[in-house]
Amino acid sequence: MPIDRASRLILAAGVMTGAMLLSGCTNERPSPFKPVDNFGEANRQTLAAQIIDPSPVYDSPMAASSGDHTAQAIGRYRTDKVKQPDRVQTSNTVTNSQ
Repeated sequence: MPIDRASRLILAAGVMTGAMLLSGCTNERPSPFKPVDNFGEANRQTLAAQIIDPSPVYDSPMAASSGDHTAQAIGRYRTDKVKQPDRVQTSNTVTNSQ
């Protein structure tokens, strides 16, 4: 029984499609016990984004602090007698209202 030309084209197209679909398959299945090579990469990227300079060098020493001064501030906070900050103007805006 001879195969006509249209049947050959359909058969060839089917074989080619099957070959293309199978070419995407790998011969190695991922194992749940085998560690993935990029495991934890998202955490490393997030950590790297949060760290600007792990060992910074400052031009001037840190400001001096006093434990007594801090204890007094906490005491004022707990008794609701917090010192009000000075009013600071951060910009000089001139408006022209007519």
